[in-house]
Amino acid sequence: MHSRGYLWQRRIRETLTYFLLIFFALIFVYPIFLMIVSAFKSTREIFADPFGLPAVWRIENFVAVWSRARFNIYFVNSIVVTLVSTISVLLLSSLAAFALSRYKFRLNNFLYIFFLAGIMIPIRLGILPLFVLMRKLNLLNTHWSLILTYVASGMPMSVFLLTGFFKTIPKDLEYSARIDGCSDLRIFYQIMLPLVRPGLATVAMVNSIPWWNDFFFPLLYIQVDRLKTIPLGMTLFFGQYMTDWSLLFAGMVISSIPLLIMYLAMSKQFISGLTAGALKG
Repeated sequence: MHSRGYLWQRRIRETLTYFLLIFFALIFVYPIFLMIVSAFKSTREIFADPFGLPAVWRIENFVAVWSRARFNIYFVNSIVVTLVSTISVLLLSSLAAFALSRYKFRLNNFLYIFFLAGIMIPIRLGILPLFVLMRKLNLLNTHWSLILTYVASGMPMSVFLLTGFFKTIPKDLEYSARIDGCSDLRIFYQIMLPLVRPGLATVAMVNSIPWWNDFFFPLLYIQVDRLKTIPLGMTLFFGQYMTDWSLLFAGMVISSIPLLIMYLAMSKQFISGLTAGALKG
């Protein structure tokens, strides 16, 4: 009798938990649903019936955004900047984290603390020095100004995360590889990197999403229209007296597709990385 009562209490708790999770899921999903639905409406229909389904599903909104608003150029620019920045951060931070976690030398602790200090200091505090530096290097109105800034801002957190992952790998694997004649570089990319794939996925997700959505640094560095990224290019839809909300929502839907694809492709590794980080304390 006691076990039956406990079973009913457990089922009630599980049911309430599921209802609560579904409720929060709807809260997060509903704005995305409204964005997608609004992308198929006209601006007039958005104001007339903001929460309803469109009377006519307007595919031409996406066609107009992609071709007439030069969104294809902004889309490619964002892809190039985000992809090059992410690959650069993954390469540089993994090398730095490997050295800091597997080797002991005089400046080991100093360099690790130096990277940690970069987490505490927001890069936007250095707006003026960064702008002057890019101007002296003749990098204004180039994608390299964005890439270098993003890589510098992403290195501290990336090194911190990957160092923790590298430290969890048993040193016996490294010793065995050295006995077999493997060089340091071969140990790094053939043994260590495959074992820290969840950490690499976590670093890629944590960095690439803010860079893809960044408006601040493109506004600071880029004035040429053909070099603008999506967040900066979408200001085209905001007029002085009128905003074309239908094209704006269509542009938001298009710009969210790469992030959705990336998350679906890397979700398993990303969740494994978060779980491993939680277990490591």
